[in-house]
Amino acid sequence: MPKTLTITPELHAYVCAVGVREHAALARCREETLALGRAAVMQIAPEQGAFLGFLVKAIGAKRCLEIGTFTGYSALSVALALPEDGTLDACDISEEYMTRARGYWAAAGVAGKIRDHVGPALATLDEFIHSEAEPYDFAFIDADKGNYDNYFERALTLVRKGGVIAIDNVLWSGSVVDPTVQDDDTRAIRALNEKLRQDPRIEIAMATIADGLFLCLKR
Repeated sequence: MPKTLTITPELHAYVCAVGVREHAALARCREETLALGRAAVMQIAPEQGAFLGFLVKAIGAKRCLEIGTFTGYSALSVALALPEDGTLDACDISEEYMTRARGYWAAAGVAGKIRDHVGPALATLDEFIHSEAEPYDFAFIDADKGNYDNYFERALTLVRKGGVIAIDNVLWSGSVVDPTVQDDDTRAIRALNEKLRQDPRIEIAMATIADGLFLCLKR
């Protein structure tokens, strides 16, 4: 089997320098989030944000959904890629983090494209389902791992046929292949990965960007 290149810190820096056009508000979000300490691990990588924005443009998405917003980097990456009449519903449990995110969105001039929803995401998603609103073109999942399967099922209900669901952290720092690691989050990610591998409702591709990104296209 052809070998996949190992990304060294130097090579990662090169990727970010050459392959990412980071908006000033994104850079500020990234830098200020790093100052939060351990919580900063929840922020996506710059090249991942660039990939999400590219994907949104490539599929012509207008209606997008995000499950897990943190300080807003991924939402901002998506919103910047949306057309003027595009919208993003961003869901997060934390008002503190959402408040931070709103500031970056406003600074980038895309706050009008983003509708934020603070509270348990499952309840918010169920409200969306029951409202029978227009389906989404794209959904990004990056929230509590124990509910990944629940988030996926709801996202699959909410996206249109031909729509894309992107799921973050599916390699979980490599823990998915370490049999000695049996914590609840790792087990939940392994179970979802195996489920997606066999799910006839979707086309799949797993990308080794950052901590792993599972891409699912609804049939």
